[in-house]
Parts: sequence; structure tokens; C-alpha cells
Amino acid sequence: MTIQAAEFARLATGNVTREYPNFPAHLVTSADEETRPSTLHPAFYGAYDWHSSVHMHWLLVRLLRRRLPDPAQVAEVTGVLDRHLTPANLATEAAYLQDRPTFERPYGWAWLIALAAECRALGGPDGDRWADALAPAVTAVDLLLSEWLPKATYPVRHGNHPNSAFALGLVLDAGERAGLPAATVEAVRDRLRSWFAGDHDAPAHWEPSGQDFLSPALTEADAMRRVLTGPEFEPWLDRFLPALRAGAPCPLLEVPIVSDRADPQIGHLLGLALSRAATLRGIAGALPDGPVRTRLTEAADAHLKAGLPAVERGDFTTDHWLATFATLALEA
Repeated sequence: MTIQAAEFARLATGNVTREYPNFPAHLVTSADEETRPSTLHPAFYGAYDWHSSVHMHWLLVRLLRRRLPDPAQVAEVTGVLDRHLTPANLATEAAYLQDRPTFERPYGWAWLIALAAECRALGGPDGDRWADALAPAVTAVDLLLSEWLPKATYPVRHGNHPNSAFALGLVLDAGERAGLPAATVEAVRDRLRSWFAGDHDAPAHWEPSGQDFLSPALTEADAMRRVLTGPEFEPWLDRFLPALRAGAPCPLLEVPIVSDRADPQIGHLLGLALSRAATLRGIAGALPDGPVRTRLTEAADAHLKAGLPAVERGDFTTDHWLATFATLALEA
């Protein structure tokens, strides 16, 4: 991933430091309210929207951990992160989250937890400094999760940002290292079980929807392979997606058609190819060797091959987010 790492780092650095164009998810309550993105979000003002800025910061830390080959680029990335991930900036971000309990729920929350975990995994003076600065925001997300999970009777299943399975899967991967209490991580696990353990016969023929960047069925299965340990997962998957075992045609394994890559909603399907590649690899890795695992792996490779060339197109509608999902696919 050496070549991609340098390209992805350049792309992410440019995005997180670019304030405009900006799509703020901010409710304006008065005519004299300050609405400049960098004032509302001094850490995460770039990359078009808040959640993309958070996960592009995650990408930069991830690439540092994967050892960017160019010392000058390492210095540039470190400088950007030092300017953004300060205690003062992140105190403002934490307060914003606390004051608006539904803001970026749960997608942005999950990426913030992933960012904090990545900083801690990087370690050293830089990683620990950034992780410590992120701690108040992690605490804010912990409180928000604790308030939301007990009343989240039903999951959101569609293939966009509010998807419950994707976010909680990220939280399971990153929560402990990010500093979430064990009780919160266990509550996430319990909620996934309560939502999905009894699911069967997923309507795979309904996918994809016209602006999905996540597969509802595969994202759910990828979350459940984190929850159902040992021999539990394979029979659950057989019930959930029986076409895989039967060898029947399955739309989830077919690369999506993207009719207009410049359309910001249809262009989500470029991300679907990459997120499917990641989930297919994750699911395959939880299965024993055999025809199903081989089938999923081959489909993942086809999706990655189709999606990877779209990561940088010179169009902010895709450039501000796709590199993160490419990295998830490449490293799954």
C-alpha cells in the first residue's frame, strides 16, 4: 500500500485543511449566531462535512502508523494533526456533541471513537498527545451512547450514514482502545445481538438502493461476525444469506453500476464497491476454508478493483471521503 499511502495522505491533508465547500449539519437558531465551520468545529471543519473530516483525520493517523515513506510528508501530516487535535479545539468539539445529542448519531460518533483508538495505537509522544486531547470527546460519545442505546428499539438498516450496524461495528473494533468503559462496549454488543441475532433471509435482491455507500445486509453480517464468536457465526450467516451456501446468484456479490460518477448521490455507489470489499473480506475471514469463503473473497477482489480507481477524481463530492473506505477495503 506504499504508493496509495502517499496519495491518500496528500488527499486527506488537503481535505481536512479545506474549509469550503462545506455542508454543515448545524441548526441555526438566531440571525446573529456564528456559523463559520472553523468556529463551530475548530478541529473538524474541513473535508466538506464533520464526519468526513473525522474519518479523514483517522486516515492520516492510520497512515502514520503504517509508516509513510517520505519524511517530509510525515512532518506535514504531523503538523496538520498537531494544529487540529489540540485540547482546546477538542474541548469545543466535545461541548458541541454534548449540547446536540443527535448530531452525527451514530456514524460520526463511531468515527471519533475510531480516531481516538488509532491515535492510542500509534502511541509515542504524538499519538498519546492526540489521544489525550480526544479524551473529553470520547467521554461525550460514551455518555451519548449510554443514553441512546437503551431506547434504540429498532436499528436503522438503510445503506447511508445512520446505518446502525456499521457504526456499532466500528465502536466494537475501537472502543476499548479509545477508552470507552467496558460496560459501554458490552452494551453495544448486547444491542447488536438484540437487533440482529434472529434475522434470516435478508432481502438481498433489494440491494443496492440508488445512493447506498453501505450494503445493509453485508454491513449487518460484518457486525455480527464481531459478536457471534466461535461456531455461532457460520449457521447465523447460512440463515441470513442462504444463497451464499446454495451457490445461487446473489446481487450482493455483483459490482454496482455507477451511471454518473459526478452525481453526489449516485456517486455513493463508488463507496459501496469499496465498503462491500471490506465487509466481504471481513465476513470471509470469519469463515472456515471452503466454497463460501472463496466466493466472498473473489467478490471482494472484484469490488476493490472496481472502486479503487475512483478514490481521487478531482471532484470534492468523492475526494473528501473515498480514500477512507479504500483503506478499510485494502486492510480488511
